[in-house]
Amino acid sequence: MPVNVNAKGVQQNTFDAIVIGSGISGGWAAKELCEQGLKTLVLERGRNVEHIKDYPTATKAPWEFKHRGQMTKEFLQENPLISKAAGFGEDTAHFFIKDNDHPYIQEKPFDWIRGYQVGGKSLTWGRACQRWSNFEFTAPQRYGYGIGWPIDYETIAPWYAHVEKFIGVCGTRDGIAAMPDGEFLPPFELNCVEAHIQQQIRANYKDRHLVHARWAHLTEPKEIHLQQGRVKCQARNLCMRGCPFGGYFSSVSSTLPWAKKTGNLTIRPFSVVHSIIYDEQKGKATGVRVIDTNTKQITDYFARIIFLNAAALNSNLVLLNSTSKRFPNGLGNDNGLLGKYVAFHNYRASVSAEMEGMEDKYYYGRNPTEPILANYRNLQRQDTDYVGGFTTFMGAYRGRVNEDLLTEKIGADYKNALTEPGGWKTYMYMQGETIQKETNHVRLSPDKKDQWGIPLLIMSVDYDDNDERMIKDFLTQSAEMMDKAGCKKIQQHDNKQAPGLDIHEMGGCRMGSDARTSLLNEWNQLHHCKNVFVTDGAAMASTGNQSPSLLYMALTARAAGYAVSEMKKGNL
Repeated sequence: MPVNVNAKGVQQNTFDAIVIGSGISGGWAAKELCEQGLKTLVLERGRNVEHIKDYPTATKAPWEFKHRGQMTKEFLQENPLISKAAGFGEDTAHFFIKDNDHPYIQEKPFDWIRGYQVGGKSLTWGRACQRWSNFEFTAPQRYGYGIGWPIDYETIAPWYAHVEKFIGVCGTRDGIAAMPDGEFLPPFELNCVEAHIQQQIRANYKDRHLVHARWAHLTEPKEIHLQQGRVKCQARNLCMRGCPFGGYFSSVSSTLPWAKKTGNLTIRPFSVVHSIIYDEQKGKATGVRVIDTNTKQITDYFARIIFLNAAALNSNLVLLNSTSKRFPNGLGNDNGLLGKYVAFHNYRASVSAEMEGMEDKYYYGRNPTEPILANYRNLQRQDTDYVGGFTTFMGAYRGRVNEDLLTEKIGADYKNALTEPGGWKTYMYMQGETIQKETNHVRLSPDKKDQWGIPLLIMSVDYDDNDERMIKDFLTQSAEMMDKAGCKKIQQHDNKQAPGLDIHEMGGCRMGSDARTSLLNEWNQLHHCKNVFVTDGAAMASTGNQSPSLLYMALTARAAGYAVSEMKKGNL
């Protein structure tokens, strides 16, 4: 394989640190490493995106879109997978891939949702930010469905706080053991129906807590946020177009510009990572092999430490493709477990209903957040016929039009009726823990490659009986809570969606205390290649039930601090 190292030689391509990926965790790696003085190269396989300048649809009105926000029939036929993604439409399509450009192999159905650009999926994420509790860190080992985490809540709590203060998370301090409090900005208020359901759950269930959203939005910016150039969330709920106000956190609006201010950051877009280079004599990784997205030219870059933050499945792909005499089955893969124990979040189940009355009340703006019902299953003990738990997100809203007033279908009365909102509707949906299993895995295709000559990833991940039992319990309990709250026309739904559409894939390169059953140690270092750190979803030793992005950021900040400390000691 011919490699370009440029006329000025290796020195021009050498940095203190290389970060693979520019999304939520990659942005945090760049920020922390650059702040501590490391010349850092960030590699991104997609195009460059700059805050505000590259948000072409951010302020467009619906009538300014050629197809009023919808995709053409031709596009949908050519892109049946990516067009399923939550929030995908004419206004956001530029932040998602096209199916034919990035193929993969589905041994079992798996909807792999990707966005390849600087900022990655941090531009289009859901923004929920709950802390894990010790229940999640200990449950797999306590109940026998996984390995023990090498860290606990007390270990990561200071790093949660470190991240929350910088990104800005709104919420309330509720004192819930299953969802620990954080460093919060003021919350978005509950509307009248949400507040009513909250009161009814509190009255009927001693162990169930519906609380304000914990979301990465600036409701009351602090000085640290203003220094980032970010201002108050405008409650437009157009977040996935890119926010010109910086009202929600993304690496494009926050961590990457912050890193750039240090003078230590270099971002190289259009850089497909082929593999991590391992030096047999030195016994460590020395760099990263990159293929230019457009020209296909190959270039090697070098650094003392490497942070792998390409998102869970791509990080597994990079490691599996990083073979050498020492590691013939992938970098650090002595135990043969790389790519195995992949899991995800279960979003299949939801409940919808209507609420009578309160038609004299409305709400301000378009709230971009949702109240959270903290997990109430299998906490102190296993109290169900399944293991794991689920977070419940909910919301209430007025329908777009009052159908009772639509006596005419044309004329002034019809137009006037369209200005009156409809009745109240409400919903709950699950974010359920799934079990990491060795049979749920990804691996490289032996014969099929992408346009850059890299093996395609084969997906072999699916649900199990534990998931089915959890879904049944969620539907039963959620419908019961809505009934006790006085809701009407309650409907239960199981959309049967394939794994992957949740966009919370995790594992394959999990943390652990034992190198025989894990790939990473308590600092997110590969057990057998200590200058490579993996701090995205691939590192997860279980999925928990809370949204994982906040934990990825905290793990990254913690690992970066440790990496710099070890470098200064001469250990890396």
